[in-house]
Amino acid sequence: MTLNTLSSNRWRSKRRQEIVRVVLVTLLRVALGFMVAVPFFWLVTTSLKPENQLFRVPVVWIPQPIMWSNYVRAVQYIPFFTYLKNTLTIAVPATVFTTVSSSFVAYGFSRIQWPGRDAVFMVLISTMMLPYQVTMVPLFVVFKNLGWIDTYRPLVVPTLFGGAFYIFLIRQFLMSLPMDLQDAARIDGCSELRIYAQIMLPLTKPALATTALLTFIGYWNEFLMPLIYINTNDKFPLALGLQQFQRQYGAEWALLMAASTLMTIPIIILFFATQKTFIRGIALTGIKG
Repeated sequence: MTLNTLSSNRWRSKRRQEIVRVVLVTLLRVALGFMVAVPFFWLVTTSLKPENQLFRVPVVWIPQPIMWSNYVRAVQYIPFFTYLKNTLTIAVPATVFTTVSSSFVAYGFSRIQWPGRDAVFMVLISTMMLPYQVTMVPLFVVFKNLGWIDTYRPLVVPTLFGGAFYIFLIRQFLMSLPMDLQDAARIDGCSELRIYAQIMLPLTKPALATTALLTFIGYWNEFLMPLIYINTNDKFPLALGLQQFQRQYGAEWALLMAASTLMTIPIIILFFATQKTFIRGIALTGIKG
């Protein structure tokens, strides 16, 4: 066997191994994607079923006929648009406040040298290990004494002080930027506030977009905190409102699935619209520790 033949056989063997690897990885991705997509597909098809097909065995995956009227009835069955307004009243300010305050704190932890900075940052990061259930009762007592129960203040005001995870996320991104930018701005007479607002913030758009997206999704789907602090039905957000109506008026499953689909669609659209920025922000925050 000549050297060229041996080299050719090795190349073909490696090529076959690469093809097998690509096929296996693709099949795994398809299987995982299928597992994720099936529950959402079931949600959508259930929202379009007539009542007599909801619990039929075998399962009816494609409803006949398709009941588009379920969506019209869903927004009438519950005060959907009131719940939507309440959800946006919570989610939009919380997103803005969390993004701005977290970036401000992250700037102090990453671009300014001050005694004890790293120690304080470690204390901040350690708070991420505390589950919400640990602080739930003390926070409730504090907000009750302030007279904030049955208002949106317990949900929105704490976001003015940032979030530990988002501070960490933006700090990692800021530390990947060269210090020369900041030093040059200081030489030109820029204050720290101006450096933060006019130089650093424009450069951290991917991290800020990631923070805003994660915060908005979190508050859009938030259930536990409104359950604790809000008592009036007219103030319920979507997640809590859907659960309360299911509990009080029985299981109109097709209508509830239609309302749940309407609640899910904006998040899906938002994610796909910001997918590139979101992935870039997550990737770049790990460049430098």
